[in-house]
Amino acid sequence: MTDLERLWEDYPTGPAPVGAILTAAAPARGPRRRLVVRPLLTAAAVTSLAGAFVAGVLVGGSGGSGGPSATGPAGPERLPRHVAFQADLEPAESCDDLLAAYVERGLDIVGAWGWGGGPVVYDQADTANRVSGEAAAADRSPRTERQVSSETGTNVQEAGVDEPDTVKTDGRLMVVERHDRLDVYDVTGSATEKVSSVRLPGVRDAELLLTGDTVVAVGSDRGARPERPGTRVLTVSLADPTAPEVTDDVRYDAGQVSVRQHGADVRLVLASGLPDLDFVEPHGKRSPEEALEHNRAAVEDSTLEDWLPTIAVGDDGPEQLLDCRDVAIPTDDLALGTTSVVGFDAAEPGSVDAIGLAGRADIAYESADHLYLASSGAGSMWRCVDWCDVGAPAGGSSYLFDFALDGTRATHVASGEVEGAIRDRWSLDEAGGVLRVAVGPTSETGNFNSVLTLERRGQDLVERGRLDGLGRNEEIRSVRWFDDLAIIVTFRRVDPLYAVDLTDTTTPRLLGELKIPGFSSYLHPLGRARLIGVGEGPGPDGWGAQVGLFDVRDTSAVTRLDVLSYGRRTAPLAGADPRAFTWLPDHRTVLTVVEKQGSRRVGYLSVLKLAGGALHERRVKVEYGDDVGRVRVVPLPDGRVVLVTGEDAQFFEL
Repeated sequence: MTDLERLWEDYPTGPAPVGAILTAAAPARGPRRRLVVRPLLTAAAVTSLAGAFVAGVLVGGSGGSGGPSATGPAGPERLPRHVAFQADLEPAESCDDLLAAYVERGLDIVGAWGWGGGPVVYDQADTANRVSGEAAAADRSPRTERQVSSETGTNVQEAGVDEPDTVKTDGRLMVVERHDRLDVYDVTGSATEKVSSVRLPGVRDAELLLTGDTVVAVGSDRGARPERPGTRVLTVSLADPTAPEVTDDVRYDAGQVSVRQHGADVRLVLASGLPDLDFVEPHGKRSPEEALEHNRAAVEDSTLEDWLPTIAVGDDGPEQLLDCRDVAIPTDDLALGTTSVVGFDAAEPGSVDAIGLAGRADIAYESADHLYLASSGAGSMWRCVDWCDVGAPAGGSSYLFDFALDGTRATHVASGEVEGAIRDRWSLDEAGGVLRVAVGPTSETGNFNSVLTLERRGQDLVERGRLDGLGRNEEIRSVRWFDDLAIIVTFRRVDPLYAVDLTDTTTPRLLGELKIPGFSSYLHPLGRARLIGVGEGPGPDGWGAQVGLFDVRDTSAVTRLDVLSYGRRTAPLAGADPRAFTWLPDHRTVLTVVEKQGSRRVGYLSVLKLAGGALHERRVKVEYGDDVGRVRVVPLPDGRVVLVTGEDAQFFEL
């Protein structure tokens, strides 16, 4: 059991006391500074970086290299810098050095057709947004633990780490994002009451965080250039719920990888792809050699303004987000790009702690006190139209960067490398100071999946234990971690569900394997005896959505107790978005959204009651069209639940 979970267990039953737990578990925060940028993990990949990292003052001026001068940006008197890189990541010594590193690596991958060696399509927006306990007694069987929604009503990966959603509540008010406006509901009465609405200007597809009477809305920036996706952060004051007011507007010209909240602290991980330079292609009288020469010159003439993201606060113009000396320069093993980690207090979104990595880390996992950035290890960011010879890494190993969290600050403490491909954030988990990772096959492994554990030894993440050979010739479809157990689902034609014992993290051990048709794309524990899997599989009338109920009391012999098939041409939304899944332990009821495709898209709320080892379903048609993806069921502290659809929010009778 982790320290966080022990704190949790010390509290009486009732709504999870996340705020009190985080206060007890987190170190004291240092003083805040207005408009201070502490560029994130400038990462030289796992081999060659070492040094100290410091934060500079955010300014708009640029030196001769397209950024602040080597001695730092002009502007207010410089403040003491935060040492953000303490392990093997070495920040650039100057803006000239940083630009030279970008140009040198850019020249390695530019071709006659631009970025890449042949006709390719580079999807920058897609790249930017792609999104406990140890050693028990030898005879103790690993157990699953009960999981619940966050205090704001969202089904999240980690207790105490909230995630953005289109709906948030504090039990008194509920806020809903709909078509770029914020609707506010009073949910204290016998019926929900919409009390106000406010437009969210300049943002598209916003998702919400809630802390006190402040809403943080994060989405795509409508004002961004098509070739360079942007992220916009608006804050809305609910001091008067009947008259909400947009109080802050902050814009970044980088796409979001992840958004997380710890108490009042918000952390963004942003990704900037390769810059849009003045490239040409072979055409007519222009030979491939001439096009290559032109394109190489375009890279050599690029400036830091082309490579580094900017921040704009309110009506001010954009300024460089990352101080040059707060960006670490990776080795060639990490794909070229820029990753930024930005922390701020929800009440002061324009005052940021930011550090940067001159490389692409496209996966972010956040525990209660650590942030892990990872490269997927699954290949490059290119989609070949015909042929291509891409200079980005072809895959084989995944790189990991560990950051300790302290308020809005992130400090790099260790790096590591694992052979294999990391699928997504659900493939990572930290418990008892040990990082557990599920990886798929690459050129550096056999054609199988693996579970491995890593621990911090000094400034390195070092492999502690490893289990290979899971799901040969299959791919990982879902992973769920517990204190001392991992459940892994792989798929090709059948759905092997593997239970892996992690009580001894030096020797992960396969406990059992269950093969069933179809696959589970999302797993959720229902107490210590049951597990539910939401996915797809064969039914009486063809392939479609399905839900399986598993008995996990004996983790060496997991069994499926019941399965519910929804029919042909149906799909479970929770498979791609776990926020479309709600578990109500007090009612022993699961609520999940299923869609059916036909002449039009129809959304159903599937109400599943658990009794006698079986699933008892009631299905309610709730939405149509694009709004199906917006359906949420939000639990309130008093036990009631609210069904939120594209145009309404009302109490739902279980």
